[in-house]
Amino acid sequence: MDIENFILNLKHNPTGSGIFNPWYDSDPDNDCDHQGPQIRRLQLAAYLKERIGRCRTVLVGEAIGYQGGHFSGIAMTSERILLGGQSHRGISPQHVFRSIEPQRTSSSEIKPLGFSEPTATIVWGNLVKAGLDTRQFIIWNAFPWHPYNSKKGFLSNRTPTDAELKAGFGILKQLFLMTGKVLVIAVGEKSKMVMQQAGIAAIKVRHPANGGASKFKMQFQKAIAS
Repeated sequence: MDIENFILNLKHNPTGSGIFNPWYDSDPDNDCDHQGPQIRRLQLAAYLKERIGRCRTVLVGEAIGYQGGHFSGIAMTSERILLGGQSHRGISPQHVFRSIEPQRTSSSEIKPLGFSEPTATIVWGNLVKAGLDTRQFIIWNAFPWHPYNSKKGFLSNRTPTDAELKAGFGILKQLFLMTGKVLVIAVGEKSKMVMQQAGIAAIKVRHPANGGASKFKMQFQKAIAS
């Protein structure tokens, strides 16, 4: 399994309403132009190419959110990070990838500085503040696509169904074929459940959302030291 085929396989998301595929779907309401999917594929490819062969740890969250991978193309990574808007926190675009110039895909009329995802800022901030080589980490999701509330539109999130989560098993296993043996950290209870169902050994840490940032940091540091 190579990166090109891996990204090609992401095209096969579950059918039905309320699922957005960042790499193959356009967001007609919020993308800045028709090149959104292509840019998101290029950014994901750059991110993975700088890590496959070096990665030692994979952090697995639940699903892509509209403030993160929906527009960046990378799990738990916001446009704000890619555009340098979190540099004051020590998080630079180069921590994500260096080989290409980062681009936004959302319309600047909606968010002039790009979308910002709190979870993304916390996770990347912990990697950077701990002095870790960010290219030894891949951040991914149990459900790799963006589940949204069809009544609220693309700028919303929802919890993926059990059937949808199972549909992500194949992509997860393809990712681990590329990385080889790595430490897997499940971010949140739902992610840990999916790892167990998929037969993937993982250490669970608290999800940083809803007041969990301190516990996430403590448990994450303990996990990578194990």
